Amino acid sequence: MRFYLFEPQAGRHIRKSREYLEEANLSRVEHQAAAEHHRALTAMYAERICRIEAEISAALQASSKSSQPVQAADNESVRPKSDSVVMYPSRSAHA
Repeated sequence: MRFYLFEPQAGRHIRKSREYLEEANLSRVEHQAAAEHHRALTAMYAERICRIEAEISAALQASSKSSQPVQAADNESVRPKSDSVVMYPSRSAHA
């Protein structure tokens, strides 16, 4: 890069160009570090997706097995006990 217009001030322009070069190098390093961070996040989220999908698949398989009736010894179908329901008194009963 040659400065024809500012020939007497070439030293100042070279110093300024070196500052720009250093700034560009620092920006490159910062962006490279950010890219490495994003690659690590991508890998982490890919592993997380696989783990969650496996958990969902296992839960669906378990629920499909538990929804099938269980055969008792006397060949009667026994349904699993459902969750108990807690009855709370209504507010109108206390008024």
